[in-house]
Amino acid sequence: MGMGPRHRARIAALQALFEADTSQHGAREALGRIVASQRLGAEPAAFAKELIEGVLAQQDQLDRAIAEAAPAWPVEQLPPVDRNILRLALWEMLGDNGTPVRAVINEAVELAKSFGSDSSSKFVNGVLGAIERKRSELRLNQPAAEGR
Repeated sequence: MGMGPRHRARIAALQALFEADTSQHGAREALGRIVASQRLGAEPAAFAKELIEGVLAQQDQLDRAIAEAAPAWPVEQLPPVDRNILRLALWEMLGDNGTPVRAVINEAVELAKSFGSDSSSKFVNGVLGAIERKRSELRLNQPAAEGR
């Protein structure tokens, strides 16, 4: 099965966030290098940048959601691959960017199988499933509903 442009974008975004998390490099500069070295093309490069900007802007909120869904695992102690797969998937799930939630979760599980440890895909699936169940309360950037 060939990799679609959005899948390649998610891989690049994950690699950049992982690098930023495990070194002194910034995620944006890491992504610039990754896009160039993988010859990503305009569309996936733009989507990868959107993912990274979204995660960076809302990382505290994303990490809080992860912590609530996986209370036994402090976010800062998660393997960096798992932590950043969750951040990326959550940003897509909770933002309003048109990707169906099941597709986002499936993509995250695939990334976990490709880049994580043996237990990563199960863990990612469990955390995202828990968040999906209570997602209606978690929309990012929505003003509180008045007068309901």
